Amino acid sequence: MTSKDRNNILIGTSGYSYKDWLGNFYPQFCPAADFLRFYAAIFRTVEIDSTYYRIPAREMVAKWFKVTPDDFIFTAKFPSKVTHEGDIDSRIEYARAFIDVMRRLENKRGPLLLQFPYSFKPDEHFGILEKLVAAMPEDVKVAVEVRNKKWLKKDFFELLRSRNITLAMIDHPWMPKKTEHTGNFSYFRLLGDRKKIDSDFSYIRFDREDDLQWWSHVAEEFSRDGEEVYAYVNNHYSGHSPSSARRLMEMLGPASK
Repeated sequence: MTSKDRNNILIGTSGYSYKDWLGNFYPQFCPAADFLRFYAAIFRTVEIDSTYYRIPAREMVAKWFKVTPDDFIFTAKFPSKVTHEGDIDSRIEYARAFIDVMRRLENKRGPLLLQFPYSFKPDEHFGILEKLVAAMPEDVKVAVEVRNKKWLKKDFFELLRSRNITLAMIDHPWMPKKTEHTGNFSYFRLLGDRKKIDSDFSYIRFDREDDLQWWSHVAEEFSRDGEEVYAYVNNHYSGHSPSSARRLMEMLGPASK
């Protein structure tokens, strides 16, 4: 069963370009240039991680579009220059430049993720977040991820709701599994612990069956009214994200039109 078995629940992995997947997901001698084409035959969506480091070249985005099926969806992280550094004006300018490039994905462009670090705290940075989300175009789906528990309060949730921005729900060592609903789609990130799995992403190292079952129930709940649910599994979650993503889809069962 692949993630194409369900219409409004899209499941994939965080990134796709891993040589550790050769022989256990990709064919043993698959060229790196063919990774995405092969990946897109199995999954219907991917979360691009490389955009965190830099805005992708327009030619790269055009290639992503060209080698994937018509119904494939890309989500991507905003660059760190938007979420981790700089004054508000430079952050907004860089965010707009990033969005402009990502528009080249056309109908294949899904949500864009603002992933903030632990050091991004409400008492110091609430104003920055307010201005950032206010600068987001209405036609762009945006999700916000925080990694500091101090954010998880009413005023933060109300800010996201006021801009129709989704709180990313994460499975992370020091964050609660918060299922606050703030936007018109859901965005799950199964991250895991980098300290426990920091290399060799070729096989499952931790049994996440109970956790995956929990997330499958949440996905079912949020998808009942036809709302889109995006879920991405990181290699650090259990050791081999394609296997975990496929298992999550198996738990969700066949498509319901």
